[in-house]
Amino acid sequence: MTRRELDAAGITDPGLRSAYSRCRQLNARHGRTYFLATRLLPLERRSAVHALYGFARWADDIVDDLDRRLTPDERDLLLKRLEGDLAHGLRGGGGAEPVVRAVADTAGRYGIEVDLFADFLASMRADLTVTDYPTYADLRAYMHGSAAVIGLQMLPVLGTVGPREEAAPHAAALGVAFQLTNFLRDVGEDLDRGRVYLPADLLAAHGVDRPLLEWSRRSGRRDPRIRAALVAAEALTRDVYRDAEPGIAMLDPRVRPCIRTAFTLYGGILDAIARHDYTVLHRRAVVSRGRRAATAAAGVLNVAGARWRAVPAARPATLERKGPARG
Repeated sequence: MTRRELDAAGITDPGLRSAYSRCRQLNARHGRTYFLATRLLPLERRSAVHALYGFARWADDIVDDLDRRLTPDERDLLLKRLEGDLAHGLRGGGGAEPVVRAVADTAGRYGIEVDLFADFLASMRADLTVTDYPTYADLRAYMHGSAAVIGLQMLPVLGTVGPREEAAPHAAALGVAFQLTNFLRDVGEDLDRGRVYLPADLLAAHGVDRPLLEWSRRSGRRDPRIRAALVAAEALTRDVYRDAEPGIAMLDPRVRPCIRTAFTLYGGILDAIARHDYTVLHRRAVVSRGRRAATAAAGVLNVAGARWRAVPAARPATLERKGPARG
């Protein structure tokens, strides 16, 4: 399938094809939910989506360093090298890392704003030193770079049926909704890394603080105050999904099944959290394989319908190469 995707996208250079394939591998390994949804995209747009998510995954892995082999200073150095590599790639193409070569090529093909990458890397750098967020407003400022910009980077690739600026707020909200879902699912794992992404003001409203979370994680015991805070965090996240949903209808009809599938699957993680009675400090909530398969099957039917109805000439202008993005 990789070869067909690359051929459809018009990516012929062997080095670039290898770089894009590397991004696809990263997504297949690390992002099961979204990778499944991307299989519903038109062939010619999948490689660009893999490049954007592959680069984001690469930077995130530097910051998290799950094996804890690197010091914060060493991770900061790696992030600076990646930032410099990306700046070089965006100016003139190329890059030392395969993910950089692919994402720089994608940025040039689709005219993606350079500032979005700078905002993303700024949030990644914050993860090296910031371990909690006092208010939801503080968390939203972080998520602008870590999540909202991903949705904004995707818009030129996906294409819209109207002005892109009208769809942009909804695309940004969808990125935030996905990340809030991950934060809620991964409370325990993030705590093990010394981070609390649920805002302190939301926790405090229910009598919860970091020591209480750590006690629960360590002891395996539950506390009604923690449950109440997690219920509130779920409600907040669902509000963001409601803000994001109208944007799906603003996308190119051929990509809507993909985004609707991702929307449904990530929402299913919230359903699983509730079904397991908010025990995220002690177990990881996942969407069952059967539900993922059923949702994907529905997406396939929607793809078939969208292709049947599509006007043959309806391709976004962004599919024509625009040259390297410049800052």
